[in-house]
Amino acid sequence: MKFKNWIYTTALGAAMCFGATKTADAQVAAERYFRANGTPHNPKVQVSWNRYHTNKALLEIMKDMVAKHPNLVKLESIGKSYQNNDIWVLTVTDFKAGKAEDKPAMWIDGNIHSNEIQGTEFTLYTAWYLMEMYGELDFITELLKDKTFYFAPTINPDAHDYFMTGPNNGNTPRSGMMVFDNNGDGEFGEDPMDDLDGDGNITQMIRKSPTGNFIKDPMDPRKLIRVAADEKGEYEMLGQEGLDRDGDGRVNSDGIGYYDPNRDWGWNWQPDYVQGGALRYPFSVPENRAVVDFVMTRPNIAAAQSYHNYGGMILRGPGAEEDLGTYNASDVRIYDAIAKKGEEFMPGYRYLVVYKDLYSVFGGQLDWFYGGRGIFTYSNELMTSYLYFHQNAGRGNQDEQMNVDKYLTFGDAFVKWKEYEHPQFGTVEIGGFKKNFGRLHPGFLLEQDAHRNAAFSILHAYHTPKLSVMDVKEVDLGGGLKEVTATIYNERMIPTHSSQDLKYKIERPDYVSLTGAKVVAGFTVENADFNQVTEQKVNPEKISVANIPGMTAVKVRWIVSGGGNYSINVDSAKGGKASWKK
Repeated sequence: MKFKNWIYTTALGAAMCFGATKTADAQVAAERYFRANGTPHNPKVQVSWNRYHTNKALLEIMKDMVAKHPNLVKLESIGKSYQNNDIWVLTVTDFKAGKAEDKPAMWIDGNIHSNEIQGTEFTLYTAWYLMEMYGELDFITELLKDKTFYFAPTINPDAHDYFMTGPNNGNTPRSGMMVFDNNGDGEFGEDPMDDLDGDGNITQMIRKSPTGNFIKDPMDPRKLIRVAADEKGEYEMLGQEGLDRDGDGRVNSDGIGYYDPNRDWGWNWQPDYVQGGALRYPFSVPENRAVVDFVMTRPNIAAAQSYHNYGGMILRGPGAEEDLGTYNASDVRIYDAIAKKGEEFMPGYRYLVVYKDLYSVFGGQLDWFYGGRGIFTYSNELMTSYLYFHQNAGRGNQDEQMNVDKYLTFGDAFVKWKEYEHPQFGTVEIGGFKKNFGRLHPGFLLEQDAHRNAAFSILHAYHTPKLSVMDVKEVDLGGGLKEVTATIYNERMIPTHSSQDLKYKIERPDYVSLTGAKVVAGFTVENADFNQVTEQKVNPEKISVANIPGMTAVKVRWIVSGGGNYSINVDSAKGGKASWKK
């Protein structure tokens, strides 16, 4: 099915699905609900996508998926985290239509940074949507027959739950749970976050002061505003809620981390004094090591997506200008085509290049997947303030955030100022935005943006290679010999080998074999019009093809002796398998 027919097929499938029900559950659904377009009408796995799930809840959902969709999903632990939590991966495909490893595959993960928990929800939503819509929509059904998806909802399970349950603000922690000496005093983790009011949020502390330069806004007491340079204020800002436990004059100066799991990958890695957040050496973070070991043993992975926050961005590499030559122009055209289409159906999202449009990143996951494995990879920065009022004022814009709290969350995003007797600062006031606001989607936006990002990943997966054998021609050469020429066509944009893959010979060549007849000679056809061919003298029955570009065909030819039926089979690590029989 061509992608241009996707919209038509989706609409047609949705219309047909509200037909005669075949089961008691479907009958109950028909009596109680009216189908909404484009989403599962009566899903087997019931999940509310307007909230965030703990590790325990995630595992329950994934196990329910396996129980309800045994022919579409398998669950496995690919390794252990620093705190010995499992790193779970869902393999989603139509197992009856072929082995998972024999199909072009896509890797999708979330939550490498612990406070970026909507990446977990978006990853799991995509898996859920595919399995629930299988059999409902022709497009999804065909996709799972052709492709394999590997979903890792959280690759930082330790800090995923710690962000939710521990004392944090919206920006902490971004690392895993290893503890270091962040303030350089020779002690490890002696000055962690202090949740003074016990609400689970690390907000801000202010204090009345005769030399302060802030006042509370008379029209909105939540808001502190700076007075003019020649005016006297009432409050001073003290910074984060917390204590100075080690006497260094700083509050919360030595807590969890700090290292950045997204600076730990073995492509253009740099030590911490060059790239802040890098740990000891590439893949020294155990969670990343588990992902690498899994990906290295899945050569069928042709596409990848990692979910982060914040900013409404569709990112591709390179992460650093020094790596600019890695991204070949032919591959960039494919990146551009997919991402620019994504911009059209993801409001507020922009397609950007990391080093040029954001900042330099050394040792990033994005670059390892492409540079080290030749996998076409995006990293989406989830959530954009455009989704609030269509103004795109940006994260941290106080006026917009106050309006969101007032008109959309009705006070649920902000902790009102309240007095607290601080042992070091005296009487202070504690208040500010909660940790689940700002970087994270509020519940009412979560499912909408999850679906749009899932659609982008589905588009990406759709364009992984799809191979077919076509236009097989025979020419009788006389003397019992025949010339057999076959065209191998890639129906999608992504080639069987990216330019980076070809440059470093990361994966084996594609093979096109003829069986059922005696092969005398084998050739790749360089130019069919002028009959220019290159002979493969060793194992001519199994032609080695360097690459099958996207939306393009290659031709192979054999000289065979004898008659009878024969078969032509294509075997590509990233392109899957295809066959033709006479």
